[in-house]
Amino acid sequence: MTVGTQMTGAIATVQNAAATMKTFSLETEDKQAKQTFEQLAKTLDNAVDTLKARQKNVEQQEPQYK
Repeated sequence: MTVGTQMTGAIATVQNAAATMKTFSLETEDKQAKQTFEQLAKTLDNAVDTLKARQKNVEQQEPQYK
């Protein structure tokens, strides 16, 4: 498994986790839980952005990892 494949998998996993938190946020009626889920989703979205930036950097420096 290449670094590129691993990065793609990691990104997909974190995106899935963010989507799950957003779903939980929409489904709960507890305001504090809703806020927690929304914050977790934002944190995970930021992690996705960071991972995508890192993936681009790796691909530019090491084309064989695409």
